[in-house]
Amino acid sequence: MNAEHDDRTHLSEIEDGAGCTEIWEYLTERRADATSDTDVPETSDRTTSMN
Repeated sequence: MNAEHDDRTHLSEIEDGAGCTEIWEYLTERRADATSDTDVPETSDRTTSMN
């Protein structure tokens, strides 16, 4: 394996020819799944400080 291949492994499940929107949605879903697996609250200080 070379460094270029390692940099792309997180995109291995995306279809060839996918555009920016598809890639963004895929990465966002992965991030959301990872966050829910760690039981981290989804609220942030930014939302509470706006009140």
